[in-house]
This record gives sequence, structure tokens and C-alpha cells, in this order.
Amino acid sequence: MFDSIGWGEIIVLALAALFIFGPERLPDLAKDAAAGLKKVREAVTGVRAQVDESLGDDLAKLRDLDLRQYHPRTFIKNQLLADDDAPPRATGATAATTVAAAAARTRDPSAPPPFDPDAT
Repeated sequence: MFDSIGWGEIIVLALAALFIFGPERLPDLAKDAAAGLKKVREAVTGVRAQVDESLGDDLAKLRDLDLRQYHPRTFIKNQLLADDDAPPRATGATAATTVAAAAARTRDPSAPPPFDPDAT
């Protein structure tokens, strides 16, 4: 919890709290802070239990989900260049190999390359 805070900072914070709140009120504030932290932990545990209960077996599938396949560029590329009957391809192919593979699938090797007079 205190990975980024060293012992020196903790001591300085404790001394500042001692001077700000005084030695009479500091124990009560520490008890209130501990009770608040306990309530927060119980709430987080309750939320986790609700998520586990509502998702059940689907939670394990969600943890193993590769979110890189839903990057907008990858998702659009896979949707535009994938065959309709083929299963989705693995991500990680370069754009050049994907375009070349799509062109090889759609073009007859004996046909001349396409010519667009408006493009020249």
C-alpha cells in the first residue's frame, strides 16, 4: 500500500498530524480512520462477491480476453479483409502482408492488373 511512500514521509505525516490535531484527538481520529478503512474493505469485498455471483463462469473468460483485438485499427482491418466463412485471424500481421494476402485471394493470376484511368 505504501510502495511509493518511504518511512521518512510516514514519520513526517505522523508528526504533522500530531501537531495539527493534538495528542488528545489523535487516538480517536486513528480509530475513526481504521473503522472507515474497514468499511471500505467490506464494500470492496461485497462488490467482488456480487461480480463473481452475477458473472460466474464468464468471469474467467473475461480475464483471458485479449483486448488488443478490439483496437479500432485492428478491428476494422480484420472486418474489412477477413473472409466471410473463415474464422477471425490472429492479430499481429503487418498491414502489407494482410493487403497482399487479400489481393492474392481476390484476383485471378491470369487476369491483368486493374487499371484506373482517373488515378493517373
